[in-house]
Amino acid sequence: MADTINPLAPVRDQIDTIDNTILKLLKERLECAHEIGRLKSTENRAKWDPLRERQIYDRLLRDNAKKFPEDSLLSIFHEIITTCRLSQKATSVAYLGPEATFSHLAAVKYFGHNADYTPIQTIEDVFYEVEKGRVDYGIVPIENSIEGSVTSTLDSFMKCKVKICGEELLAITHNLINHSGNMEDIKLVVSHSQPLAQCREWLRKNLPHIPCQSVFSTGVAAQMAAEDKGVAAIGSSLAIKTYQLQVVMKGVEDYRGNSTRFILIGKESPSKSGRDKTSLLLGLLDKPGALNDTLSILARRNINLTRIESRPVKGESGKYLFFIDMLGHMSDGVLIEACERLREACSYFEWLGSYPINRD
Repeated sequence: MADTINPLAPVRDQIDTIDNTILKLLKERLECAHEIGRLKSTENRAKWDPLRERQIYDRLLRDNAKKFPEDSLLSIFHEIITTCRLSQKATSVAYLGPEATFSHLAAVKYFGHNADYTPIQTIEDVFYEVEKGRVDYGIVPIENSIEGSVTSTLDSFMKCKVKICGEELLAITHNLINHSGNMEDIKLVVSHSQPLAQCREWLRKNLPHIPCQSVFSTGVAAQMAAEDKGVAAIGSSLAIKTYQLQVVMKGVEDYRGNSTRFILIGKESPSKSGRDKTSLLLGLLDKPGALNDTLSILARRNINLTRIESRPVKGESGKYLFFIDMLGHMSDGVLIEACERLREACSYFEWLGSYPINRD
């Protein structure tokens, strides 16, 4: 009896041919990126062109016509684009460490896997590393959808002269992890203060007699859980793999839809992308209606304010600085005019940066 022909074989051969073609084209794209990098260096132009990248994503989504899953398409091309861009110049990135923190995850999501990542112990030190030029960029959390602003990030802007270069929104799922995967082995729960706050009700109901301890980061917590069988950490999915831990329970956050906004800081803000956000740091004059007068400058020009946050000035009782996010780029005419008026109307004015709005 003759052998039955495997019906999968020709399809698999076709897939192999397609894969080889994709690989060939990827190598060609990398060579083109190297040539662009060489030409930009000759002309002393910035390596990163946000407008060009946004045009690529928009074109791909349009030509795809929703045939290939869009989230996966963007993820694939984000890795390709960042790999090609980073091949033009090695990029160093500092994040709140150690490895496997949510800041680490956000950094990889933004830059892909080929950047040179450096874990730093505190958010303030990430700012200092960037300010002193020891790294190209830093990535830090600035606000959580449940717990609000990360005050150490806001306070660091008052101490360091850096610019916001981008933002990344990371969906947060908290995992309770330890050495064994068994809840009965837990004698102490550790994590950063924000995850502990985001899981307080779950912990109260399920581990009512177990103490909790706040540490510098979720990565530090995972390290402690790896070293002590009585310790459980609230950490990221990356921490499970990095520190070879077991999952006690997935999704221990109290509210679904939890997300954290991270910002990228560097020495210079990027050029206009077409969908941008601008951040300012303002001090108000000591007079009635000062805040209303300031906001009216933006309202009269139809500038969309997306966030405002106040922080006390250290050592100066009763004085506050205001962090403001608004839509648009500092190179836009209407923002140039508004900021000129703000400089006149405020006791303190600092442009923190203009940068592309998060892709998601």
